[in-house]
Amino acid sequence: MDNIRQNVNMITALSEARGASGFEDEVLDVVRHELEEICTFEEDKLRNLYIYRNNHDGKKPVLMFDAHGDEVGFMIHSIKPNGTLRFVSLGSMDLKGLASSEVLVRTVSGEYIRGTIGLRPPHFSSGSSETALQLSSFSIDIGARNAREAVEDFGVAIGEPVVPATRCIFDEKHGLFFGKAFDCRIGIAAMISAMRDLEGLDLPFDVVGVVSAQEEVGDRGIEVAVNKVRPDIAVCFEGCPADDTFTEDYAIQTALKCGPMFRYIDRSVICSPRYQRWVLDKAKQYGIKVQASVREGGGNNGAVVNLSGKGVPVVVAGVPVRYIHSMSGITAYEDFKTTADLAVIIAKDLTPQIYDTF
Repeated sequence: MDNIRQNVNMITALSEARGASGFEDEVLDVVRHELEEICTFEEDKLRNLYIYRNNHDGKKPVLMFDAHGDEVGFMIHSIKPNGTLRFVSLGSMDLKGLASSEVLVRTVSGEYIRGTIGLRPPHFSSGSSETALQLSSFSIDIGARNAREAVEDFGVAIGEPVVPATRCIFDEKHGLFFGKAFDCRIGIAAMISAMRDLEGLDLPFDVVGVVSAQEEVGDRGIEVAVNKVRPDIAVCFEGCPADDTFTEDYAIQTALKCGPMFRYIDRSVICSPRYQRWVLDKAKQYGIKVQASVREGGGNNGAVVNLSGKGVPVVVAGVPVRYIHSMSGITAYEDFKTTADLAVIIAKDLTPQIYDTF
């Protein structure tokens, strides 16, 4: 049963959780809250969270559900004499929309304070031709007047994380979310929903969920997680870049409200072709909207999963998100729900005999 209000609240909480790479604690708290009645958890020192259904057998082959917990953010590099903050990227943020964006800066006490990303105003421009935009052109202004005040009164320090201050808003009329971090919080939401719908079912595979850490800085957490879980087969959930606002009609492969996108290939992985075909056929059998893509860029945890152990069949279920890796994105409720529903079908219909054909 689709409990829309429960799901909207969950997605909102996940989006607004502050979790730059390496600092995913708040995200894991939300996941535990959502699944604590039906699952047990383990957490490692990288902030990977392992999720086990209460009827976890431990003797069956393992179907791993993975979704990464971190978001693209920043880290304080240094404090300038004038009290503004120099910062570096945690992941690849689109620079074009940074100027005047509001951010949250963590202090040494763990409190988050507001700041604004500043760029030299046009009033002080020299009038010379523009140079390429670089991260070093920006600074974060927390309102301090000098470095001493920034440290002693505001409590900032180098090495502290920074995330967008974007609130998550749900447009109920149109079924759309506007917010931050949908890469990959909308994927986590789909995984949570699927785990709920699988509660109590006796399945041919043990379904183990992973909220993996530090994907945005090089798929780091999943490298540890696959050694822990040792999956036989996997579904990696993602928030993937929608291409329906700038691509020619014939080439659109990731549009809002058209279902999850299953990639054949990206720069990091060739998703297991036989498994991919089985999943796409299942979607057709059950009347579930899906999209497929051949991507010329991008990468995801699926590449690490695929090359682990003796080779693990993997598909990537990408929930379309417009403007990922920016301060604010757009995603659709129906794509979240369709992704979760298809994951449930995969877990129910997959058998060891089918697995052997992959």
